[in-house]
Amino acid sequence: MTVVQELTALDAAIDAGTKRLLELQHPDGWWVGELESNATMIAEHLFWLHFAGLRDRETDRKLANELLARRRDDGTWSNWFEGPADLSTTIESYVALKMAGVDAGAETLDYIRRQGGIPKARVFTKCFLALLGQWPWQRIPPVPPEIVLLRPSAPFSIYNLACWARQTVVPLSVVMALRPVRDAGVDLRDIGARPGETKAAARPSSLRRRALAAAETWMRSRQEADGSWGGIQPPWVWSILMFASLGRGFEDEQFRRAIEGWSGFLIDEGDRLRPEACQSPIWDTALAVLGLRACGIPADHPQLAKAGEWMLAEEVTVKGDWSVRVPDVEPGGWAFEFDNDLYPDVDDAAVVCLALRELDLGKDAVDRALAWIDGMQSSNGGWGAFDVDNTSDWIYRVPFFDFGAAIDPPSEDVAAHAVEALAPHSRYAETTRRGLDYLLREQQEDGSWWGRWGVNHVYGAAAVLPALEAAGIDYDHPAMRRAVAWLDSVQAENGGFGEDIRSYHEPEWRGRGVPTASQTAWGVLAYVAAGEAQGTSARRAADFLTASQQGDGDWSEEHYTGSGFPTDFMIRYHLYRLHFPLIALGRLRERLNR
Repeated sequence: MTVVQELTALDAAIDAGTKRLLELQHPDGWWVGELESNATMIAEHLFWLHFAGLRDRETDRKLANELLARRRDDGTWSNWFEGPADLSTTIESYVALKMAGVDAGAETLDYIRRQGGIPKARVFTKCFLALLGQWPWQRIPPVPPEIVLLRPSAPFSIYNLACWARQTVVPLSVVMALRPVRDAGVDLRDIGARPGETKAAARPSSLRRRALAAAETWMRSRQEADGSWGGIQPPWVWSILMFASLGRGFEDEQFRRAIEGWSGFLIDEGDRLRPEACQSPIWDTALAVLGLRACGIPADHPQLAKAGEWMLAEEVTVKGDWSVRVPDVEPGGWAFEFDNDLYPDVDDAAVVCLALRELDLGKDAVDRALAWIDGMQSSNGGWGAFDVDNTSDWIYRVPFFDFGAAIDPPSEDVAAHAVEALAPHSRYAETTRRGLDYLLREQQEDGSWWGRWGVNHVYGAAAVLPALEAAGIDYDHPAMRRAVAWLDSVQAENGGFGEDIRSYHEPEWRGRGVPTASQTAWGVLAYVAAGEAQGTSARRAADFLTASQQGDGDWSEEHYTGSGFPTDFMIRYHLYRLHFPLIALGRLRERLNR
């Protein structure tokens, strides 16, 4: 294929993709795709509705239909598309179906029994089953509510936890202390349940009463405008359960807002119903802007101007938990969700800065965000998503924390986006230098980088290489060359890139898996940033994308390529399959046109 032919193919793909993406914009200026996770969200929705006395038959039926649609042929449920069976997810799905009057089948029952049943389930599964009267509260590793009384400067406090874990553990500790039960009306003894064995909570001491009151106050002060906590499911659901356990009802304004706000996270498809664990409008909008600008849509296009105005209105202007460790840093930046003023994250802040820079908008807001990112750098030169130096990995030795990511240490992908945003500004030269040192130090022996929030090493390379380029690293730098060699070694025969989620724990899967649109786009982005736009590998990857594009300009992608808690909570971002190919193909075309 000649350069002219290749550019013509790119033009056609870009034109179709940009048209599709522009069609998907909301009239208010934002983009958001479904954030799809796993069956636990569906089952737990039924659980908390039951406990709060809010169930109805029609909701039960729709949730059951959704669970059945996600059931694998062997009777189990996994945490991602084509992933392995997961015991806790299967138990929760089995129980929810049984509560809805649906038999999951003999295969499901046999699997749960073979794997050890409820006694072998994760802590959170046991907590939900304890609420339903099927497991003794006293047989779950406790988290005492008194932890909320510990000062941030103490050897341990709730601020040692990641923000998502912190906001979940505080209300859960209240529920665990109260030991409430609302019987589910099902017999689960065949999978190891121990119904009726919960011992009543002891009469609270004065210290316990003080802790319960402090925990409730702590949660109340962190409720967002939409009724959520951090815009994510775990703290939201456990806060609802905390209020219900404390006897709060709809006369309590915050409890009512929490219940009513949850309806905005439900996807109702008629016969099927599922909740989202989170929503990603700011992230999706920033990526959409980067994609459209890379594809040549002018910065003053009315739809891009609308997107810019919307992002500027979402700037975080107040201090949240992040300021506990860095009290002198002024607020700035952006969060991930529609309503999350207290928990901005470095990743969104950096990428929104890049998007607004493309639009030549919001200089003051961008300056505030860059200063905030600068202040959020951890001591090793990297950045975590939400907090500074949130690195207490000893927490994983506490039996309660068996559910995945409980801390928020620096990661290469977040650090890369921070460096890419900061690098053009000389006043942040020292911060950028430390960030670069971190990124170069964290490069794997094979030449890749780990991807915390995307699957996985292909995502890491796609984040880090543009950061290195933005910081002025030469294309012939050893880190660049090693990364390109690694990408070449894992590129599929059809030109695509795919990486199985198992790569988080099994090194042989790094860069290996079913090729997807988003991961192939990451490969293209990495090649372009390493000066390889003219190379055969980049062109083969682009050919994969242009050949696999659908007639409506979109791409198909069933695999999960986003990560919440690696392997424990994976995400299928429904717009990744469109955002990243457009960013990649647009940047590739721009380099080829040079």
